[in-house]
Amino acid sequence: MSAVIVAAVRTLPRTADAIGLAVGPSGSVPRQLNLNRAALEAHGFTGKVGATLVLPNGGGAPLVAVGVGDQPTAGTLRDAAAAFTRAAGKRTHLATNLATVGGVDAVTAARAVTEGVLLADYRYLGQKSDKSGTSTLEALSLVVGQPDERAATRGIAQGVVTSDAANLARELANTPANLLTARAFAARAVDVAGERGVAVEVFDRDQLETMGCGGMLGVNAGSVEPPRMVRLTYTPRSPKAHVALVGKGVMYDSGGLSLKPTNPMSAIMKMDMSGAAAVLATMGSLKALGCRNKVTAFLMCTDNMPSGSALKLGDVLTFRNGKTAEIHNTDAEGRLILADGLALAAEEQPDAIVDIATLTGAAMAALGPDFAAVIGSDADVVRQVEASAAAADEPVWELPLAADKYRKLLDSVVADMKNVGGPYAGATTAAIFLSEFVGDVPWAHIDIAGPMNVDGDAGWKSKGATGFGTRLLIDFATNFTPAG
Repeated sequence: MSAVIVAAVRTLPRTADAIGLAVGPSGSVPRQLNLNRAALEAHGFTGKVGATLVLPNGGGAPLVAVGVGDQPTAGTLRDAAAAFTRAAGKRTHLATNLATVGGVDAVTAARAVTEGVLLADYRYLGQKSDKSGTSTLEALSLVVGQPDERAATRGIAQGVVTSDAANLARELANTPANLLTARAFAARAVDVAGERGVAVEVFDRDQLETMGCGGMLGVNAGSVEPPRMVRLTYTPRSPKAHVALVGKGVMYDSGGLSLKPTNPMSAIMKMDMSGAAAVLATMGSLKALGCRNKVTAFLMCTDNMPSGSALKLGDVLTFRNGKTAEIHNTDAEGRLILADGLALAAEEQPDAIVDIATLTGAAMAALGPDFAAVIGSDADVVRQVEASAAAADEPVWELPLAADKYRKLLDSVVADMKNVGGPYAGATTAAIFLSEFVGDVPWAHIDIAGPMNVDGDAGWKSKGATGFGTRLLIDFATNFTPAG
């Protein structure tokens, strides 16, 4: 859990060493700033979302004017809180009135501001000798009126859990692949499950072979590191529904024999397990949030490496559900391991399946670095994913499944299908491949190849792995309602 103590308070605490005050582009200006609108504008402060201006305070804690825009929402408050955190610099106690901005209820506002601060405060230092970038933040006070104090406290508790989850996903995805193998990831999952009230099972290579998980075994064939599949189960009392989550956990993706070029993207292929990280982090949050749905998760973890034993072009794999695929590109490996996970999830006949993966460059080419693609077999599940994405400010955009038009691109002479469909509609043909493994269970696929990583701080995202999809999945798992 976060080491930062977050609390709702009625007045500014004397121990605060930076104070953030919400200011819009127009209207009144907080009197504590001792500046009028014209003076703020003279200093270049616009009041737009994320704008900040640090002002001295006569020897007291510096004041930070924080832009919240004309019509604040949970998303803009989250980004404003992140901007305040970065403007404040290395402080130990932040205080702000951002959670009192009109138009957003107290629970939602407090949760968003808490997330904004804690997500912006995150830094991965990893193996650096210089630890000067370590966070110094110890406390965060949200100044709210007495009527909203109890509601804000609920929002803070939620925000601490969700930001902790996202930061766990970031920590895992930022960790170098030589330090976070499939075995190490599985061991971490066991620890998280034990701490957070989740049942866990770990499956090794021999067990995966017995289970007929040919996709996992095929992708792992070139690696000296053995694969692991982790099954996590959260079961509340009298669950309202059953959701299954499947996460792609390619610990490092070299492309296999379809070797990737040496470029900046290849250097961050340690993050090709971001989907599995988001699912693990989600599972670790459900008990603390009082989730009323049963949630089962499958983390599909392996390297994709080239060697004399590696999967070859032209090879045919047989998956858990008995279907076969001819390999035409070993760098289209994510769908191969997800196929086994989806088949296992479908066997449990949940009310919905959602998989999440850094799957295709095509999704990133179509939607850029800010949007994930969502593609599914069930309109209601896709709509609920979209609603959760909006709530988390982790935006998705629906792309068509269009199996009636594009399934033929996967036709193979020697197997049920090929694992790639050619140069066009790559995100869609990948989803069509996955749809072959979900049976009749309502399903949605989230492709996070674009937003998995950022090169610099941007809103609630901190440089490096973003943890994108974690808070989306938490919202989906806790709020999912079966159709009908």
